[in-house]
This record gives sequence, structure tokens and C-alpha cells, in this order.
Amino acid sequence: MPKILIVDDEISIRNTLREILEYEKYTVDDAPDGMTAIELVKAGHYDVILCDIKMPQMDGIEVLEAIQKLSETPVVMISGHGTIETAVEAIKKGAFDYISKPPDLNRLLITLRNAIEKASHVTEIKVLKRKISKTYDMIGESPAINNIKNMIERVAPTDARVLITGDNGTGKELVARWLHELSPRAAAPFVEVNCAAIPSELIESVLFGHEKGSFTSAIKQRKGDFEQADSGTLFLDEIGDMSLSAQAKVLRVLQENKIMRVGGEKEIEVNVRVIAATNKDLKEEIEKRNFREDLYHRLSVILIHVPSLSERWDDIPILANHFIKEISENEGKPLMAFTQEALAELQKMPWAGNIRELHNVVERLSILCDKEITADDVLKYAQPMK
Repeated sequence: MPKILIVDDEISIRNTLREILEYEKYTVDDAPDGMTAIELVKAGHYDVILCDIKMPQMDGIEVLEAIQKLSETPVVMISGHGTIETAVEAIKKGAFDYISKPPDLNRLLITLRNAIEKASHVTEIKVLKRKISKTYDMIGESPAINNIKNMIERVAPTDARVLITGDNGTGKELVARWLHELSPRAAAPFVEVNCAAIPSELIESVLFGHEKGSFTSAIKQRKGDFEQADSGTLFLDEIGDMSLSAQAKVLRVLQENKIMRVGGEKEIEVNVRVIAATNKDLKEEIEKRNFREDLYHRLSVILIHVPSLSERWDDIPILANHFIKEISENEGKPLMAFTQEALAELQKMPWAGNIRELHNVVERLSILCDKEITADDVLKYAQPMK
């Protein structure tokens, strides 16, 4: 239900507008002056603000300017002493619209509806733009992260194969995507394959494709991920879980840059940079005969190890603040903030799930807490739910 703030020094105007808007199913707050309005905007979210121009102490234009520094909420100016010049000034200052007193009911409701729709569209466009133009960055300033950033900057412009190691949730995919984004292949596809999630009997079809009729459910030809990533990057995530038979075929592709679809008879040349990742110790897997040593050496031209969050605890405040800003923007809510004590409590936690777990906890706190997240909030909500 849309929430409206009415700012007017005349109680009769506030009461009249409240009665009208509540009848139309809006939630309404009101403020008798500019300072009260600013405090309400700091404390909560409004879909539209109706603000009188002529008020003592702080006039409507000053209130408008102050609100714009705190929020992107559309502000509709209202006045019983308005002139064309006043209306033009208000619009130039960023007001959504200007309405004269006494307001025409239909005009007021249409203006509110348009303001709400515009604010909703602006939020949606911002979220979409962030998703479309998103650059994959690694947040943090710890020595371990700076070493990875330096390594990526040196390696990304090359076609060298990279093997990324690290625990679950540390950000191995982020490293892979950054390698792609900073490479000459950035305009071409980035294709991700989760080797652990694909049944062993299907992995070859997924990677190399298949011809129509090559097996029972092959009702049409399918290009494999190697072909789909042609000229781009293929990211083989959790490669330590790939079957030995698929490993042998991947090794052959890396040697010859050619693939053959399942059920096919001709070889197809591919131009793909392969980046692999695993949370397993592949040298141990080689000793157990679960992983081919020759494939390991083909994949590990460059080795990048992504540290766990416990190895970069000084990055936790930076990450937490980054996540809360991102979540607030995506949800179209006022920016929330952590107290220093709250960040200190986050640094004390073990974070078995690493970055992924921290992001989930920050999202939980953004839902359950008020504008400021305190140490007590972290102790209450950040621990595993029982």
C-alpha cells in the first residue's frame, strides 16, 4: 500500500488531505513543519511527499532541497499563494509537480498515481541497468585480495588457462568472471558449467553437444557448451567432480581445440579459453585416481587460490557495507547502516559459508532491522536460526 507524507503547517489542510488519501487506501503520515518532515524521511520510506511551499522557519523549497539529499522520493509541491514563477522554480528544483490550493481532487489523485508509477519505473530501471552493466569486481583491501587482483590484471589479457581453488562461497566464480571481463574475449560469451550438478551420463552431451537420435531423448541436435562459448570463455566449476571419461575428452579438446558431438562423425574446431575451479585438493584426487594428472597440468597453467573469509577478516566491514548498500538500492529502500560495534561482531563470527553466508546474513539483517543495524541486532539475527 503506497505511503504518503503530508507536510503543511495548517492542521486543517493536513487533516483534509489525510481523510481523502486514507479513503483512497493510502497510508498517510503528516508533519507540521520542514524539520519534522526531514526527520520522518530519515527514519522511513515514502512513495510520495506532498509539501506546502509557504511555511514558517523552513519553506517548502528548502524542504524539497533537503529531501533530495536524503531520498529520491518524488515531491509534489502545494500552495495557496502560488504563481507561475513559484511553480517553475519548484519544478526546476526537482519537484515532481505543483498543485494549487485548494487542490482539485481528481488532479491530486492522478498526480499521486503518476508520481508513484514514475518512482517505481525509476527503481526498476536502475536495478536493470545495474544487472545489465554489472562489472564483476572483487571487494576488499586485504593483502590476500590485493594479490588476487594483481594476478588477475596480469593474467586476464592472455589466453592462459587458470585453475581457481578455494572453499565453497569464497568467490571463485567472481574471479572467473573478472578474468573474462578484463580479457580480449569480454564481448564474447561466458559459459558456466557446474560439473557437480550434471549427472555423469549427461556431462559429455552438455559439454560437447549431441546429434539428433544419438540417444533416446535426443530429439534434435544440440550444440554443447564448448561450441556455445566459441571465441569466449568456458568456466568449468567444480571440475573435481567430473567423471574420468569426461576428463579424458576435455583433455583432448584442450590439446587439439576440436570437439566431436555425441553421436557425431566430424570434428568441430573451437576457440575457447578454459577456466576451471574446484573446492577439492586435486593433488589428493590424483593420488586417489579420481582425477587425471595430465588434465591437472593442462588446466593449472596459472593457479589462483581464493582465501576463506577467516583469512581476510579485515575485509568483513567493507563487504558488509557493500552488500547493505547493494541490497538497499535493489529493494528501493533508504540506505541502512551498520554501527562500528555491529561490524566488530560480524568480524568475530566463524563464517563457514564464507562470502555467500555473509551476504545472506546481511540480507537477513536488512529485512529484520531498522535503519541502523546494531551489535545487538547482529547477536540476535546473524547467528544460525534454531
